[in-house]
Amino acid sequence: MSKKKILVTGGLGYIGSHTVVELMEAGYEVHIVDDLSNAEENVLDRIEQIVGSRPMFTELDLKNEQAVEALIAEGSFDAVVHFAASKSVGESAENPLLYYHNNLLGMVSLIAGMKKHGVSNIVFSSSCTVYGQPDVLPVTEQTPIKPAESPYGNTKKVGEDILRDSARAYEGIQAIALRYFNPIGAHSSSLIGERPKGVPNNLMPYLMQVATGEREVLSVFGDDYDTPDGTAVRDYIHVVDLAKAHVIAVERQLNGTQKESYEFFNLGSGSGYSVLEIIQSFEKVNGVKVNYKIADRRAGDIEKIYADNSYAKSELGWEAQLSLDDMMSSAWQWQQKLEQN
Repeated sequence: MSKKKILVTGGLGYIGSHTVVELMEAGYEVHIVDDLSNAEENVLDRIEQIVGSRPMFTELDLKNEQAVEALIAEGSFDAVVHFAASKSVGESAENPLLYYHNNLLGMVSLIAGMKKHGVSNIVFSSSCTVYGQPDVLPVTEQTPIKPAESPYGNTKKVGEDILRDSARAYEGIQAIALRYFNPIGAHSSSLIGERPKGVPNNLMPYLMQVATGEREVLSVFGDDYDTPDGTAVRDYIHVVDLAKAHVIAVERQLNGTQKESYEFFNLGSGSGYSVLEIIQSFEKVNGVKVNYKIADRRAGDIEKIYADNSYAKSELGWEAQLSLDDMMSSAWQWQQKLEQN
């Protein structure tokens, strides 16, 4: 029996590469599309080292509708996992048109190609940013969607709208949006992990670079929030746990067990940790001090958010397995491996 074929957009990025590994280890044939704007092609070598075989790869900008359609026409894909997007909250506040252009046009051309060539299934990399600053915690799937705090968050909200409307309107299209909280950590092989180009926008890669001495100081944005220590609280989840959820979502579609044409699930650990708690955990687990300073709040950041995972557990049979200590140690092992290369 031939393997099911999965198209993974943005598959050389942080979450994408971990998901490619989990899909391949689950027996799927994977074809990666990536424009290499925030990823390196040598990630293919690293995936091959982990899995023992190499995924197909096409360098492609999803905004090129003709190229996307040609790829889908040739590919005979059973499902699409869609990660490709610009993803910095701060950058999106400074350059919103870039984010609307990249994140939404790419999705429209992708779904148009799927519709034209009979590809039914899409799993979308969404975000807890769709909830804005919730009135009640933890966040469930019934928590009201609020106006986004950033253009990046709004592209995730509008992306979900595009998916929902497409699944309703076009017979055969079924979509699952996975609303992530904050993925951190790295693969146990230390061969893949988070490595953004340029200055990191997310907490963990910046913290790592301060810990190695590559950067001088970590700015903690705001210590006057209504949280136990005044710093912002997030729900951190190990990227490998997150990657496994994508495999489960794809299998739900291919097995015919998806109940509605459009479904969405929260993916988090269910616990909230402050920025200072993350720094302290990193220092404790790895025995490394982190030089940090308190800075002004950052535009677009919310105060606190963490997930209620019970729906994902009951419907998908998924829950986070790896601890905060696992996240901290695997991230540091990955960073040290980078330093050796």
